[in-house]
Parts: sequence; structure tokens; C-alpha cells
Amino acid sequence: MEMLVFNMNIIDKINNTTYKIKISNEYLSSIITFNPIKKELSFFDNNNLTTYLKCNEYQLRKILHNKRNDTYFIGFKLIFSLRDGKDVAAFNDRNKIVVLDKRYNKMDSYVLDNKKTPIYKIYTDASYFEHKTHGGYAFIIENLQGEYKLYTGEINKLGSSQAELTSAIEAVRILKNIEKIRIITDSQYVRKGLTEWLPCWKLNNYKTANGEDAKNKENWIQFDELTNNKYIEFQWVKGHSNHFENSLCDMYAKDAGKSKKYL
Repeated sequence: MEMLVFNMNIIDKINNTTYKIKISNEYLSSIITFNPIKKELSFFDNNNLTTYLKCNEYQLRKILHNKRNDTYFIGFKLIFSLRDGKDVAAFNDRNKIVVLDKRYNKMDSYVLDNKKTPIYKIYTDASYFEHKTHGGYAFIIENLQGEYKLYTGEINKLGSSQAELTSAIEAVRILKNIEKIRIITDSQYVRKGLTEWLPCWKLNNYKTANGEDAKNKENWIQFDELTNNKYIEFQWVKGHSNHFENSLCDMYAKDAGKSKKYL
């Protein structure tokens, strides 16, 4: 699925609530207006870029809607990407497997049905005790023969999302020589971060659509580098739903987080 890159520039304000925005690539530009309060989007030009934006309106709206109202101002600039013909419904279906293929000096992303194929699997979870500012993580690696190996670790002075991310990073680090991996996690932060958010952060020097530093930047840089030249499948499972491996990781993560040296 081809990823195209565009520049966004807020160039004017209309009637105190609506903003005039220029979207461009190296060939064309298109003017839109957007009201962040009423979520009203209008297109004005009639060219190939405008047609493309209309065809991928859901993706464009997602960027505009997620941007906070107070970060709309004249002069704000953003580099963003759209995936041509992205099946938005499929990407939002939590029963689907999201694929990130970073092999062959390219990056491709698409979805699959949950089919059983021979692949190394990582089951990962983390537990974080906010009131004690520490926690633990656990992950299980299942090889192609169906054999399990459990790993655990302690974390200190991190948040719950960063703890989940740390668990996935450490697991992928162990499988650095394995090309194809499936990560099974109950964290949408891990699942969406690498496949949807990170490409735009990288285009903007790890800034978000609000112009702020992406949280856990160093962790995401590590994760991005570790997954280079790999084929990664992300499978989401609901936490605390009696999924065997997820429940096991949850139990061991909590146990690792109760290390006496932090109590």
C-alpha cells in the first residue's frame, strides 16, 4: 500500500472558527477549509490532488480531528502521510492482523485475517503500579515448533504505556535474527504506534500533529530500528479475557513488578 507524503500549512482564519489550509506535494496544491469545533471540512480546488484527498477523506479527517483546537493557528505546518486506498474499516477491525513489512528497503502496511501460519510469535504484557512508580513486564516467545520460552523484567519510573512498549522492544531484540514475527498484545498503543503513528512522527522530527514531542520518543526510535528489514504482524487480544498466553504474561509481569528492591 503506497504511502504518499504531503505538506499542510494553515494560511488564514475565516470567521474566527474556520481555518484555510493549503495541502501540497511536489507537484500540486489544494486549498481546504476546516472548522475544528464543528468538524466541518470543505474542498475548493478541482485538480488531481483534491480528488485524491476526497478519495482518502477519512484519513485526512482523522488527522484534522485528532489535532487539538488550541493548536490551530496561522503559520502551523505539518508533514503528513496518507496510504493510497487504505481499507480504513479493516485497519480499525481489532479482529484483523495488521502487517508492517519493512523488508527490501520499503515500508508496507496492510491487514490480514487471523490465519494460522508458521511464524515466530511473541506474547507480551506489562504491569505498572502508578502509586509506586515501578512495575514489570513479561513476554513469551513461541518458536516454529510451538515451544515456549518465558522472559520477565523489572521497570522503574515509567508509565503503563511505556512499560507495554518496553516489553515488546525487549522481545524483538531477542529475535533480532528472525525476519518474520507476530506480536500478540492487548496494547493498542503498541499495535497502532508502529503501524500508524510513527511514520508521521518521523516526518516531523518526532513531533505530533499538535506540534508537541511524541511521548516515549527514545523507545519508539529503538522499536523502529529493531524492526528494520523485518516482517511484523500485530495481533490484538482483549486483556483479562482468559487468553492463555496473555493471562500468563499478565501474571508474571505483576510478579516481576513486585520486586523487593522497589518496596
